[in-house]
Amino acid sequence: MLDKNYHPAAFEPVIYAAWEAAGAFAAHPDSPAQPYCIMMPPPNVTGSLHMGHALTFTLQDILIRYQRMRGRDALWQPGTDHAGIATQMVVERQLALEQSNRHQLGRAAFIERVWKWKAESGGTITRQLRSLGASPDWSRERFTMDEGLSAAVRKVFVALHREGLIYRDKRLVNWDPVLHTGLSDLEVESVETKGSLWYFKYPIEGEAGAFITVATTRPETMLGDTGVAVHPDDGRYKHLIGRHAVLPLVGRRIAIVADDYADPAAGSGAVKITPAHDFNDFQVGRRHGLALVNIFDKDAKLNEAAPEAYRGLDRFVAREKIVADMQALGLVEKIEPHTLMVPHGDRSDAIVEPWLSDQWYCDAATLAKAAMSAVETGRTVFVPKSWENTFFEWMRNIQPWNISRQIWWGHQIPAWYGPDSTIFVEETEAAALAAAKKHYNKSTPLRRDPDVLDTWFSSALWPFSTLGWPEQTKELKRYYPTDVLVTGHDIIFFWVARMMMMGCKFMGDVPFRTVYIHALVRDERGQKMSKSKGNIIDPLDLISRYGADALRFTLAALAAQGRDVKLAEARVEGNRNFATKLWNAARYAEMNQCVLVEGFDVKDAKLTVNRWMDSSVNELGVRVTSALNDFKFNEAADALYQFTWGTFCDWYLEFTKPILTGTDEAAKAETRATTAWVLGEIVHLLHPIMPFITEELWQHVTGGKEGMLITSRWRESTPPGPTRMAQTNARHVMEWVIELISAIRSARSEMNVPAASELTAYILSISPPEANILNTFKNQIQRLARLSDIRPPGPPEADLANGSGTIKVVLQHATLSLDVSGTVDVEKERARLAKDAGSIESEIAKVAQKLGNEQFLAKAKPEVVEEQRERQMELRASLDRVRAALARIA
Repeated sequence: MLDKNYHPAAFEPVIYAAWEAAGAFAAHPDSPAQPYCIMMPPPNVTGSLHMGHALTFTLQDILIRYQRMRGRDALWQPGTDHAGIATQMVVERQLALEQSNRHQLGRAAFIERVWKWKAESGGTITRQLRSLGASPDWSRERFTMDEGLSAAVRKVFVALHREGLIYRDKRLVNWDPVLHTGLSDLEVESVETKGSLWYFKYPIEGEAGAFITVATTRPETMLGDTGVAVHPDDGRYKHLIGRHAVLPLVGRRIAIVADDYADPAAGSGAVKITPAHDFNDFQVGRRHGLALVNIFDKDAKLNEAAPEAYRGLDRFVAREKIVADMQALGLVEKIEPHTLMVPHGDRSDAIVEPWLSDQWYCDAATLAKAAMSAVETGRTVFVPKSWENTFFEWMRNIQPWNISRQIWWGHQIPAWYGPDSTIFVEETEAAALAAAKKHYNKSTPLRRDPDVLDTWFSSALWPFSTLGWPEQTKELKRYYPTDVLVTGHDIIFFWVARMMMMGCKFMGDVPFRTVYIHALVRDERGQKMSKSKGNIIDPLDLISRYGADALRFTLAALAAQGRDVKLAEARVEGNRNFATKLWNAARYAEMNQCVLVEGFDVKDAKLTVNRWMDSSVNELGVRVTSALNDFKFNEAADALYQFTWGTFCDWYLEFTKPILTGTDEAAKAETRATTAWVLGEIVHLLHPIMPFITEELWQHVTGGKEGMLITSRWRESTPPGPTRMAQTNARHVMEWVIELISAIRSARSEMNVPAASELTAYILSISPPEANILNTFKNQIQRLARLSDIRPPGPPEADLANGSGTIKVVLQHATLSLDVSGTVDVEKERARLAKDAGSIESEIAKVAQKLGNEQFLAKAKPEVVEEQRERQMELRASLDRVRAALARIA
C-alpha cells in the first residue's frame, strides 16, 4: 500500500540505486537497436550542481529516457572536465593553508597532489547529478585528463601543427596578473563600474599651441600609445591626418591616422591607440603598421619600456601619478564621470589586462570553414533555428584561438625546445628527442614548453575522444555522429563551434545532427543569478525540500524555446503539489481495487466515460510524443499537467466515483480496469520528466510484475481516425459535459455565489444531441455543479428564467439560466463588476502609456519592459473575464 503522504526523499535514492544496480542506464553497442547518443557537456570536476546544470541535464535526461523507452540503444556519454584554472586554484588554496605553494612543491609533486584531490573530492558533481535523476551510462564515465583522452589531445595537436594550423605568435591575450595566465573570454566577467573619462591634450608636432584631444578611461596606458585615430569623415581632424602628435611624458612621435574605428560622437572623436594593451587598438595598429609598446610586466606593473619615473609602479598607482603629471603640464582638458564595463578574471577577481605575449594559437578561421558549411547545408541543425545566425556571426568573424595557458594543471603542450630555440612538436618526448637528433645530427637535450592547453581544446574533442578515438572502436563507429547536443547559448562559440571544427577535421563528419540551444535560468524577475544580488537558487536545496521530480518538471515546463527560464521557488512548490495530486490519485485507485487486468482492452469499454479515457489518453500520447520529438519540453509538460490534474483527477475520478460505489458489478469492474490502465499510461508518458514518482507508482500499479518502468516501451499513439470513432464520440460527449459544469462554476464564482448553495438551472435553449447528453449525465452535472435541479422553462418558471434574479450561462448548443434570487444581490454584483472593469481599464491605460513612452523603453532594463508587457496581457485577460461576467447578468 502506498504511504498516505508523498515523501520523495523516502524513495528517490532507493529507486536510483535500483536502476544503477540493474544496469538500466547502460548502452548496448552490440544491440541490433538503432543507436541514439547524447554527449554530456562535461561539468568541471571542481563543480557543484547549480541551476544551469539542473536545466541542461534535466533536458538531456528527458531525451535519453524517452528514446530509451522507444527502443533505441541510448548512450548518454558522461564525464567531467579537468577545469585547469579552477582545479589548480582549489589545490593551491589547500597548499596555502599548509604554508606552502606549488613552486615550493615543484611541478611533478604538484600535479600528483591535484590527482590526489581529484580522487578524494572530484566526484561531488556526479553524485549530485544522481540526486537529480540523471541516467547516463556511468560505466563509461570519462575525464578530460584520462590517458585515452590525453592521447587524443596530443595526436590532434601534432597533426594540426604539422599542417600549419597550430603555431606560435605574439598577440594580445586576456592576462590575469594574479594567476599569471591568459584567460578565455568565457573566463572573464565584465563588471559595471563607475569610473572617469579623462580628456588629454596631445601637442601637434611642429605647431606650437596646437593640440589634439583624446578621451580615455585608462590613463596608465598612454605611456604605450603609438598613434591617434580619427574618423576619415570627421571634418574637425581631416587636416591632421598623416601628421604626428608628440606623446606627453614620453616625447614619442605618434602618427595621426584615419580609421573607421574612431567614433566622431564618442568622447572627443579622437582615440589614443595603444596596440599592446587594447584588443581594438591592436587591430587598428596592425592596419596602420603602428608599433607595439608593451609597458606592463606579468604583475601589471610598469616595466622598462615606461619612463623611469613610472617603472615598478602598479598600474593604478601609475594612473594617479600620470593624471597628476598631466595636470601639472596643463594637458588635462576635463574629467567626466563615466560608467564602463571592466573585465575581471572569474576565478581571481583581478582586473584583466590585455597583454602582449608569446602564445600558441590555432588557425580557427581555416577550421571554421567546414563547420560553417555543415550548418549551411543542413548536416547540423540548430533548434531554435535563429541561433544559426549567431553561430555564423561568430564564425565569420573568428580570430586566432589562443590555446595556451600559463598554469601547471592540464594537458602540457607537446612541444620541446632545442638550445637554439628550434621547436620540436611530437606526441612523446622520445619522438621529440629523435627528431632533435636528426635535426642536430647528435643527441641533444630539450626543454619542454611549460604551458598547458586551454581546457576548451580537450573539450573540443569530446564527441569522438570519449568514444575511443584515435582507436577505431565499435563505439566510435556506432555512436558518431551523435544525435543531439543540448547546451546553453553562452557556449555556442567556446564549445559547440570548436567541437564542430574538430569533428569535421578529424572524423570527416559533424559531431551532432542537432544542436538544441536552451535558454538561461534567471530569477523570477528575469535577473541573472549572482552571489552579489543574493538571488541564487540552489537546486540541491530545492531537491531536498520538494523532490527531484518537482524541480525537473518545473524546469521542463519553463523551457519554452527562445525564452529565458524565470524560476521562482513557488513554481517548484506548485509542482510538488502536482506530484502529490498524482500520488493521491494512485492511492485512491489502490484503495478502490483498481489494478491492471491482463487482457483488458479499453477500446472494448461499454461506458461512455471509459471510452472517453481511451480517446483522451491517445491524444495525450500524440501530443507528448510530438512535443518531445520537436524539443518542446514545455508543451509536453503542459499536456501532462493538464491531463493528469484536470482530465484524470478532477474529472474522470469524480465522474466515476458513483460507479465504484454503486451496485453494477460489470460497470465497476470495467471502471476499475480503466482507472488502472489510465494511471499506467500517465506514468509511462510522464516518466522521462518525473522518473522517480512514476517508477514508484508503476511498481505499485503492477505489483512489481512488469519490470522497471525505465526500461519499458513507450506507448506509441495514433491520431484519431475512423477506427476510433466510438472513442472520439465519447470524448466529445464528455467534453461538452465538462464545458457545461465549468461554465456554471465560473458563473457562480464570478457572482460570489456561496459554495454550499445549490441553485436551480433553467434550460433556455438546447440542441437535441446536447439535450440527450444532459439527460444522460444529469445526476453528475447536478452533483459537480452544485445544482438542486435542471428544468426546462415554462410557467411559472419562464418569468423567473428571464428575470432580474438570474444569470445566464451560454455555451455552444445550449443556454441556461441560474436562479440566484435570495442567494446574491444581482444589482450589487453588477455595480461591483462595473467598478472592477473601470479600475482595470485605468490600469491598462497606465501600462499602455508607459510602454508608449520612448524614454521609458530606452532607459528601462529589458526584464522591466517584459514585466510591463506581461502585466498588460494579464490586465486585458482580467478585463475580458469581468466583461463576460457582466454580460451574464440578465
